[in-house]
Amino acid sequence: MPDLPRPQRITVDAGQVRRLVAVQFPQWAGLPVRPVARGGWDNFTFHLGDALVARLPSAAEYALAVGKERTWLPALAPRLPLPVPVPVAAGRPGAGYPFEWTVYPWLSGEPARPDGVADPVRFALDLAGFLAALQGVDAAGGPQPGIHNWFRGAGLQTYEGSVERALAALEGQVDTGLAREIWTTAVAARWEGVDRWFHGDIAPGNLLLEDGELAAVIDFGTCGVGDPACDTAIAWTLLTASGRAAFRERLSIDEAAWARGRGWALWKTLVACTQSADEEPRRVLGEIFGECSGEPG
Repeated sequence: MPDLPRPQRITVDAGQVRRLVAVQFPQWAGLPVRPVARGGWDNFTFHLGDALVARLPSAAEYALAVGKERTWLPALAPRLPLPVPVPVAAGRPGAGYPFEWTVYPWLSGEPARPDGVADPVRFALDLAGFLAALQGVDAAGGPQPGIHNWFRGAGLQTYEGSVERALAALEGQVDTGLAREIWTTAVAARWEGVDRWFHGDIAPGNLLLEDGELAAVIDFGTCGVGDPACDTAIAWTLLTASGRAAFRERLSIDEAAWARGRGWALWKTLVACTQSADEEPRRVLGEIFGECSGEPG
């Protein structure tokens, strides 16, 4: 399969957002606009006063998700046990900005991190319950894998090129032999189930905590229907060993789906290792390797 396109990101600043809001939503023209801390990569995110947030795609490929979120989030939200962002206004291109954009309510909370979770097993069970509810929503007519979600829900073969490049770059730094074994097993564990809804990017930054408990799930830009194994990558990237076991049991994840989820986690982590000197990706790699080598994880 050919490599996925490399998005050509644009820049957006608060002044541009103020102009867009003033023209298209004059009722909010007086609200202060400021960037959201850790606002993400696929979208530029700005506070619009205290209760709203403006979310503007950073590239044409990311803009493909806007219509999907507008259509499906209002349908999904009532069926889910935790708050998710539901659009309140649909923005148009303007003020030099070329894409559709959206206004959402601001959902409060802190991005999840291991030392911020009050009870790791309860957190894992709450997250698994959320995913079970999402997977239980009727998938008929839902968005199939594609560029709009970077082929989440499809086979891992899409990412073979990026995995091989990462392994070549990390030769001598990590156990590339074990990584290739895990990857080969994941790719071979074909999915033969019926379509299920998935979030597509269940990552710490998209899970919000209040008082150490899971309070909301945000950023559905990669959502769709297909194989939900991509959502189980969080088992290695955030959950503790006991949380991981509880998560797997709650979702009744079979061996093949678990292998695919581990493959998704491996891909994300290998790429992160090549892009950052931070130790966190290597810690996660240790979790992935430890489980597969029989060591406590």
